[in-house]
Amino acid sequence: MKKEIIISGFGGQGVLSMGKILAYSGLMDDKEVTWMPAYGPEQRGGTANVTVIVSDEKISSPILSKFDIAIVLNQPSLEKFEPKLKPGGILIYDGYGILNPPTRKDITVYRIDAMDKAAEMKNAKVFNMIVLGGLLKVAPVVSTNGVEKALYKTLPERHHAMIPLNMQAIEEGGKIIEQI
Repeated sequence: MKKEIIISGFGGQGVLSMGKILAYSGLMDDKEVTWMPAYGPEQRGGTANVTVIVSDEKISSPILSKFDIAIVLNQPSLEKFEPKLKPGGILIYDGYGILNPPTRKDITVYRIDAMDKAAEMKNAKVFNMIVLGGLLKVAPVVSTNGVEKALYKTLPERHHAMIPLNMQAIEEGGKIIEQI
């Protein structure tokens, strides 16, 4: 199993954190991983993205031009990465950030209303974990046990009290993702 994933959205949506947690989760599951963020001015409201590869075997290069899975959280990300999905790939988008939905017919498209669910959970900071939960429902590239271990590794200790809420958000994301 090898999955090449791009996660993209506005800076501040937790895109890079989601990628980092996904990569660490792969490590916790004894997988080979790469994590390659792209940011700079993007962190202040522009589009940020991160490429994550999770594999059972050695990874030859972290540089990708096509992806198995794209998670897009805003319109510019959809426009940039929808064409870069491999035929048969998976595209996941947040309904709040996309005005013109994906049009390709050779990929599987999922919508997740993560922003709405985060508001319902009264914590905007779990938005990215809701999206991650949706990903793990449709493409279980890592285990939820691995994610929980990764949260303890990646989050500062002062935020460890939030891990149960993050795990609940992952569970909720799995419940609300819908194929289009």
